[in-house]
Amino acid sequence: MPLQDYMNLISTDDHVIEHPRVWLDRLPASDQESGPRVVEVDRGAPGDDGTAPGPAQVWLYEGRSYPQMALNAVAGRRREDFGLEPTRYDEILPGCYDPQARVGDMDADGIEAQICFPTFPKFAGTVFLQSQDKDLALRCVRAWNDFMIDEWCAAAPTRFIPVVILPLWDPRLAAAEVERTAAKGARTISFPENPAPLGLPSFHTDHWDPVFAAAQEADMPLSMHFGSSGRPPVTADDAPFAVAITLFGCNSMATTADLLFSPVFHKFRNLKVALSEGGIGWIPYMLERIDYTWERHKYYTGVNQDVRPSELFRRHIWGCFIDDEFGIANRHWIGVDRITWECDYPHSDSNWPHARKRAAETLVDVPDDEVHQIVEFNARKLFRFDA
Repeated sequence: MPLQDYMNLISTDDHVIEHPRVWLDRLPASDQESGPRVVEVDRGAPGDDGTAPGPAQVWLYEGRSYPQMALNAVAGRRREDFGLEPTRYDEILPGCYDPQARVGDMDADGIEAQICFPTFPKFAGTVFLQSQDKDLALRCVRAWNDFMIDEWCAAAPTRFIPVVILPLWDPRLAAAEVERTAAKGARTISFPENPAPLGLPSFHTDHWDPVFAAAQEADMPLSMHFGSSGRPPVTADDAPFAVAITLFGCNSMATTADLLFSPVFHKFRNLKVALSEGGIGWIPYMLERIDYTWERHKYYTGVNQDVRPSELFRRHIWGCFIDDEFGIANRHWIGVDRITWECDYPHSDSNWPHARKRAAETLVDVPDDEVHQIVEFNARKLFRFDA
């Protein structure tokens, strides 16, 4: 078994369920009513057995209710009990919202370190993009970042890699937040996989140049989690949710094509992008198809004619996998140095508390030096997370 005891698993995609006081503890008194807070609500009518369900907990922000309290935080449940709930803190493991308990859950599965994406603000903080009061929204963004750096990661600095969100409605404010949080020790930025569906300018404009320049200067990769564009891969209104779950990696495929044919990497030659939870098995085909498209169609489509897209990929983009035997078998087409591992705690795609065991099974035919690179060294280098 190649996953040796001396190899520390570093997960590049996990999630935190914010505790109820994240914003109450950090916003001024004048923001307490409008800022994010947890309230109790009626869960609905009695079931078939006549038993009325207890109250649910939801987030309330600017008078709007956000019912996905702990989206798919099903760690510790049987697969038969998975769902998009829970709706209360007492229905989830303490490791979802308590950093010390999370470290215990990591230890139980032999996981050394994690990046923990937001839940209530959505993966890239896009809840605050919808805010009516953008000054309040800016304070909320800063509060979440301070929570992540000063509370969550500070509880175990060698176990958590600090990720931050940005005020996406203003690229100059966003660049300033990159600089502020970089000075506090942030290591990566959760950024939408595609801004256009959110009503924001695309990667093909110069709108994001201040943000990308600041990220490049701070050496903070953009971590683009699938689904952060707000555009799920829906095939039909009546398709079961299993269809969308299966296709979510296609969002990362689209992001790859979009970035490689954009001006972004030609302008920002040291910018790094980590595709979070997108899988890796599709990468060899996608790079082959992108290069083929470039060779045949570059002369009239307005794209860069000098640099092969697959070369840009191998300079700028990293993928990660939970369980991807095909991707591992084709790792040399991807680049062993482009691959990281993820656990996805506490969501239903996660193999926790057997994630290390499953990673060992997936990597059983891979030489030790490549395994160590994939499960630890690539993430340490990408996110500047020293042992």
